[in-house]
Amino acid sequence: MAELTRMEPQIIAAAQRGDKAAFAQIVAEFQTPVYNLAYRMLGNRNDAEDAAQETFLRAYAQLKTYDPGQSFGTWLLSVAAHYCIDRLRRRKFQWLSFDDPRWDESAPSLVSDLPSPEASALNKEREQEVQRALQTLAPQYRMALILKYWNEMSLEEISAITGDNVGTVKVKLYRARQMLGKQLRAVSPGQTLLEPRHA
Repeated sequence: MAELTRMEPQIIAAAQRGDKAAFAQIVAEFQTPVYNLAYRMLGNRNDAEDAAQETFLRAYAQLKTYDPGQSFGTWLLSVAAHYCIDRLRRRKFQWLSFDDPRWDESAPSLVSDLPSPEASALNKEREQEVQRALQTLAPQYRMALILKYWNEMSLEEISAITGDNVGTVKVKLYRARQMLGKQLRAVSPGQTLLEPRHA
């Protein structure tokens, strides 16, 4: 994984001892990656904000279980990932319609803005297509893709979060890419997976 951030061990240790100011520093450092993960998993801003808040509440309650020998970012995203999957399982209707009015145009972008307004508009359209396509995948496949391609995690780190062995992670990633590619090609024939269109 491209390290989310390198939290100082003494800050984590202080938070484990109940130092709320230290935990506030942890929240400040990790709130964006936690929110982004939740948004990709849950598909809309309000649910993502709720999930991020719940993740930090759970992390605070479970801080004493954190092993300093592992990446704190990986541990925290594991808490977020498991909460999001639990939340998806509780949904009466798991999949969002492609024309669901809750799609939020102010949500974090998948791709960087390009200089021209035309290119930016195309990128915005593309990122919405990818987000919608993600929502059609079963949670375990969606999670594998998000951790790999948005959080840039290694197979071993994904394995640590999901509880799957590395071989299973590879299979899930392969299948998830195939399914996501099929969804994207149905919307935009001829486009390459996860790459922005150009005018």
